[in-house]
Amino acid sequence: MADGPVREYSWEQVCARRLERQWLAAPSQTATPAGIVRAMCGAHAQVMQAAELSVGMRGARISRSDVRKALWDDGTLVRTFGPRGTVHLLPAADLSQWTGALGTVPSNPALGQFLTPGQTDQIVAAIADALRDSDLTADELTDAIVARTGAWAAEPVMPAFQTMWPRWRAAMGTAGFRGALCLGAGRGRASTYRSPGQLLPGFRPADAAPSLGWLLRAYLQAYGPATPAHFARWLAVPREWASGLFDDHRGELAQVTVAGTPAWVLRSDAGAITAEPSGVRLLPYFDSYVVAGQPRNLLFPGVASTRALARGQAGNYPVIVIDGVVRGLWHQRRSGKKVEITAELFQPAGASQLEELDRQAERVGNFLQSETRLTLGTVDAGGHA
Repeated sequence: MADGPVREYSWEQVCARRLERQWLAAPSQTATPAGIVRAMCGAHAQVMQAAELSVGMRGARISRSDVRKALWDDGTLVRTFGPRGTVHLLPAADLSQWTGALGTVPSNPALGQFLTPGQTDQIVAAIADALRDSDLTADELTDAIVARTGAWAAEPVMPAFQTMWPRWRAAMGTAGFRGALCLGAGRGRASTYRSPGQLLPGFRPADAAPSLGWLLRAYLQAYGPATPAHFARWLAVPREWASGLFDDHRGELAQVTVAGTPAWVLRSDAGAITAEPSGVRLLPYFDSYVVAGQPRNLLFPGVASTRALARGQAGNYPVIVIDGVVRGLWHQRRSGKKVEITAELFQPAGASQLEELDRQAERVGNFLQSETRLTLGTVDAGGHA
C-alpha cells in the first residue's frame, strides 16, 4: 500500500490530532450534539448518562437537555445498534450510510447457535413489518414476531442477565444494522423500539460498497493513523475482512509509521502534525476516545493497562486522560444535588494539572446540574459501578 516516502509520526503527535478532532483539546463553541457524535464516529450509549456526558464534555455550550432534545425532539440523533453490535448514538443524517455499511459486515459466529441465516432473515422482516407504524416494547415485539413467524421465535434459549431471552433477540443487532429498528423513547420503565422510517421518511440503507468506504474514511478521520487490526477490533470483525477493505481503498490511503510501527491514514491526512497533546480530561464509561483509539499498549501505558482495562477491554471504567493517554481513574457518587468525584492518578501531577482536574470536575457537575466535590484518592469501585 505504500507508494512513496513514509511519514513518521510520534505517538504524542497522534494523540494531539485525535484530541483536536474529538474536541477534547478544547471544547467546541459551536458544534451541535449531532456534529460532535459524527466527529466521534458514534457515541457508545448502552448507558445513556455516559453517552450524554461524552457529548457534553466536547461542547462548551451543550447541556444534557440539548442532547436529549437532539435525540427525542429534533431527531438529529438516533439511538440504535452501532459498532460491535452495541447501542450507540449516531447522527440521523448518516444513518443510511451506517446501516448500508453495518448491514454487510460479517456476523458474529456465536449467534449461529440460536438462529440460522434463514431464521434471521425472517425475524428481521417481521420486525420491520411490526414497527412500520408503531413503537413496541420488547414483550409487544415478541408477540408481533411470533404472529408473523411462529412460536419458535419466542423459545427462551438466549442467556441474558440471569434470565433467558427469546430466540428472536439474537437477531436484534442485525435488525438494527439492516435499518429495521432503532430504539424509541421509554414507556415507563420499559424500553421501546421503532422503525427508522418513522424518524426519517423514505429511509433505506445506502448501497453497501460506498457505505463501507464512507465508514472506513470516517474511522480514519477520527482515529487514524490505524491498522486493519485496529479497525477490526473497533467493529468486532475478522482481521482478514478488515484488511480486504483497506486493500479495496488503497488509492485513498497513505502508509505512515507511528512510533516505528506501520499504520495508515487518509491521503488528505498524511501531512505534518505540529500540535502537541495537552490537557486533563475526565471521560465517562465507554468514551469513544479510549474504545476506538488504538494501540491499547500506548493509550493505556504502565499501571493503566491493569487498572483501567478489563481483560484488555476499554471502557469499563471512567478514565482520566492527561496529554492524550490514560493516567488515572475517576468515579462519581450522586447524593441529591451533589456529586462526589473521586480521582485516582497513576503518577504525580503538577499544580497546573491538578487545577485543570478540578475544572474538569466542575464541568461534570455543571453538565449534571449538580454541585461537585473532588477528592483525590483510590478508586475502589469495580467496572460499571
